[in-house]
Amino acid sequence: MRRKYIGDRSFYKMALTVAMPIMLQNFITNLVSMLDNLMVGALGTEQMSGVSIVNQILFVFNLCIFGGLSGIGIFTSQFYGKNDDEGIRYTLRMKLIIAVLITAAAMLLFTFYDDFFINLFLHEVDDSGDIALTLSFAKEYFRVILAGLVPFALSQILASTLRETGNTFTPMTAGLAAVVINGVFNYLLIFGKAGFPELGVTGAAIATVMSRFAEFVIQACYIFVKRAKYTYINGAFRSLKVPGKLFVSILAKGMPLLVNELLWSGGMTALSVAYSLHGISVVAAISIATSVINLFNIAFLSLGSSIGIIAGKSLGAGRHEEAVDNVRKMIALSLSVSVCVGVALYFTSGAIVNLFKTGEESKRLALYFIRVCSFVMPLNAFSNASYFTLRSGGKTIITFAFDSGILWLVSVPLAFSLYYVAGLPVKVIFPVIQFAEIIKVIVGFILLRKRVWVKTIV
Repeated sequence: MRRKYIGDRSFYKMALTVAMPIMLQNFITNLVSMLDNLMVGALGTEQMSGVSIVNQILFVFNLCIFGGLSGIGIFTSQFYGKNDDEGIRYTLRMKLIIAVLITAAAMLLFTFYDDFFINLFLHEVDDSGDIALTLSFAKEYFRVILAGLVPFALSQILASTLRETGNTFTPMTAGLAAVVINGVFNYLLIFGKAGFPELGVTGAAIATVMSRFAEFVIQACYIFVKRAKYTYINGAFRSLKVPGKLFVSILAKGMPLLVNELLWSGGMTALSVAYSLHGISVVAAISIATSVINLFNIAFLSLGSSIGIIAGKSLGAGRHEEAVDNVRKMIALSLSVSVCVGVALYFTSGAIVNLFKTGEESKRLALYFIRVCSFVMPLNAFSNASYFTLRSGGKTIITFAFDSGILWLVSVPLAFSLYYVAGLPVKVIFPVIQFAEIIKVIVGFILLRKRVWVKTIV
């Protein structure tokens, strides 16, 4: 029984070889994100809220890119398992097409409807702060940050393909360089240090755009220099040709993931809108809590991503029982880690929140939100692992219903109903919504037990 859930040394060496670079990159990224919030928060609650609102809107774009590329990445992982370079080239072309379409649509929407999107989060309540000032800072940040959308999309094409073909180190290195650039120039440009102009939230946006370009250039240069090793890159973009049968198959499997990420990120944004009904102090508190929680969530999130890579390779090679055994042990590892991290988060959250120089009410709420999430972390870990497992076998319709369906049918209506109908405070609404994750845990457990994901699709 023990061997069923606990692997040997070689298993954990293999798992950590895949997971650790992803984990380290995500750790540094989220650490710098939290430092960004600390620096912007030092300017004032309105500045932090304005930047937070824009980042929540961009979150939808980021996850659409992630979803669009992830659906295609299912095929990349399995082509890699079959040593099929031509198949990987086709998936690269599909990724470029999808990324260009998503980015173009986002640029148009965010350029002409920025006021509409920002105002979704601004509501008049007694402790709301200066709404007009928050809107001004949000628009100031938004105008600059749009320049980073294109390099972000291109960077994700390269990073996702490198990970799916066994190289997690290079995306990690590029990500680390990018976050260092972001952190350093945030400090220099926000506060006007070392002779740089003091630009406030505009400086924060410029630093982020610089980091996006840096991440893309580093990965592009690496894969060009190493093109003899990554032979699939040779001739990959001489045309955009993709065989019709594969094109249709990728769309059939991949589009549900894209739609899922669009709806899921939209649902999470809708939840943020529901929380923002309680005032700007809540917007700032959610921003603080999210940056801290994301830093602690990286352990199980990275292990979840690793499940998709490890299972996809085994499935592509036709080793189904190996895939089942690896997934079971990876889920056990993810759950164990999430419990330990959740305990650490609970007991360190007070000291971390006190680092933020924003309103006291925002800090009190942020501490409460963080401690609620520390209890929910094992549930999130299991549902995340279930999602990546189902996706590895091409069950994208199921993952769509599992992920976005539950969010839109349960969490979003519940959040607005508890405010508008029941008139409950955010301290009641927030934990109710977080513990709704138990529904996904139950559904995920049933689907994994049925082995609906154990399938080779290429």
